[in-house]
Amino acid sequence: MESNKRLSSRTMAFVLAGGRGSRLKQLTDTRAKPAVYFGGKTRIVDFALSNALNSGIRKMAIATQYKAHSLIRHCQRGWSFFRAERNEYLDILPASQRVAEDKWYLGTADAVTQNIDIIDSYGIEYILILAGDHIYKMDYEVMIQEHVETNADVTVGCLTVPREEATAFGVMAVDDSLKITSFLEKPADPPGMPGDPDSALASMGIYVFKWSYLRELLLNDQELEGSKHDFGGDIVPYIVKNGRAQAHRFTDSCVKHRSDAPAYWRDVGTIDAYWQANIDLTNFDPELDLWDQNWPIWTYSEITPPAKFIHDEENRRGHAISSMVAGGCIVSGTEIRESLLFSHVHTNSYSILEQAVILPHVTIARHVDLRKCVVDGGVSIPEGLTIGQDPKEDAEFFEVSKSGVTLITQPMVDAWKAAQ
Repeated sequence: MESNKRLSSRTMAFVLAGGRGSRLKQLTDTRAKPAVYFGGKTRIVDFALSNALNSGIRKMAIATQYKAHSLIRHCQRGWSFFRAERNEYLDILPASQRVAEDKWYLGTADAVTQNIDIIDSYGIEYILILAGDHIYKMDYEVMIQEHVETNADVTVGCLTVPREEATAFGVMAVDDSLKITSFLEKPADPPGMPGDPDSALASMGIYVFKWSYLRELLLNDQELEGSKHDFGGDIVPYIVKNGRAQAHRFTDSCVKHRSDAPAYWRDVGTIDAYWQANIDLTNFDPELDLWDQNWPIWTYSEITPPAKFIHDEENRRGHAISSMVAGGCIVSGTEIRESLLFSHVHTNSYSILEQAVILPHVTIARHVDLRKCVVDGGVSIPEGLTIGQDPKEDAEFFEVSKSGVTLITQPMVDAWKAAQ
């Protein structure tokens, strides 16, 4: 199909957003990992969707499965501006037992297979498969162009990581032209890159295919005995052996706020990584630039009043230093340092927040001291609660991570109150 349109306009983005993300502990008790809040007002899934939108892609689908309500509601509220009359679509595709009554989405590839008829209806030439649970900025048009220019059957988005850290990833061995010669899942001895033996190429879970090619592959895979119906486990290794698989370096398409900035990508799949990535945003010059109007992160922008800071007495001064405070917050006589407050957080007098990530609609009573913690949305923190001084004591009622980050949810607070 010859066309003078940009490749992105002939491409759809298929976002895999069905995962629970169990390493985020109780943060995913009521929501899927892609629906977890991040950065003061966005959700994790907004990064993949915004990258697609900013790259010129106007046809998208989101495959959901685990506890999808908050994710679906967020997309309905924040991503409902697509217009079908302009050939723009964002379809939400819950696992709906389309193949058989006992079959939900069995793997990442099966999530696409079960929606082949819907994808066919889009009339697209290329399909971009995305994970819905990573934080990064990337111009997918660059990757799609590379896919076409190299005549690849699949192009795999890859991070350049130190070789010793690559044992946690799916790793690509490549030749000088970045053609993938082997795909190794979490290898003990990862292969280095040509010309850079101390670095390895790790899969980001991002793939570009020509749709007609992938469609045939998925139908064949559906019939294969023993297949897990997974892109990383089945589809990509098959193409490495039988077709042309190409690696695309994230550094070639990463969107940066300045040329010398590092290529920013984070898997915020653990409480420690989630807390750190949020707190990093309070740095003087954060590596992830949420203020860049050239590559905005789109989200549901609820109507909130400006944040308010009140009281100006000794030990009762409402102020925030090196922090981010969202709309609808009332900081009443509270000292806040290196913290991130989402919308509608209300704090009260004589309290201290330090390196705290406070999700929306949290109320913090008087004489509270919270340090190095994550507070789930809607929690009511009772008067006198102290967190972050004694990890052993905190662990009696709250979830304390390996690095000493404390997760606080309402059932934990209720248990603490009952024991007082």
